[in-house]
Amino acid sequence: MPFSHDMVCSLAAVADLINTAPETGGPDGLTGTEDLDAFVKRHEMSGIEVVGAADLEQVRALRTTFHEVFTAPDSATAVTRLNVLLDRTQITARLTEHDGFPLHVHYFAPGASVAEHLAADCGVALAHLLVEGEWERLRTCSAPDCDRVFVDESRNRSRVYCDSRTCGNRMHVAAYRARRKA
Repeated sequence: MPFSHDMVCSLAAVADLINTAPETGGPDGLTGTEDLDAFVKRHEMSGIEVVGAADLEQVRALRTTFHEVFTAPDSATAVTRLNVLLDRTQITARLTEHDGFPLHVHYFAPGASVAEHLAADCGVALAHLLVEGEWERLRTCSAPDCDRVFVDESRNRSRVYCDSRTCGNRMHVAAYRARRKA
């Protein structure tokens, strides 16, 4: 499945958001508004000027919901969980050009909060993935000590580690050493 630029950005944002949760094996990456502000800047989220404490709590709750979609045991459960999220989302599709990006669709209304922005854009990106029968691309890292999530964008759906330079390399070195001992 070819991924559009917008879809890649939204899927990267949702995986990054989920990976800020302590449930993925690291420290909480959203402990304050400065962390949320850094997230907004890192993902170049348009229309967000200031983030506050209410935004932080809403995004942390949304992060949990997205994690439940990623870790669903099957596609039908993922669809049900995503539909619950989308039912609560005010989606307002509109075409826009900004910040040097070509014409694309935003699914959130102007002035939307950070959580509304993420719920709409990331929720729609996940919906497209599920509609295309690509649910298995939503993955959790296969390294035994890592629970980070990622979207497998490889052509043959073969990616198993969240990062080939860390988890992938560590697991390959461990397998090599195990073979050498045998």
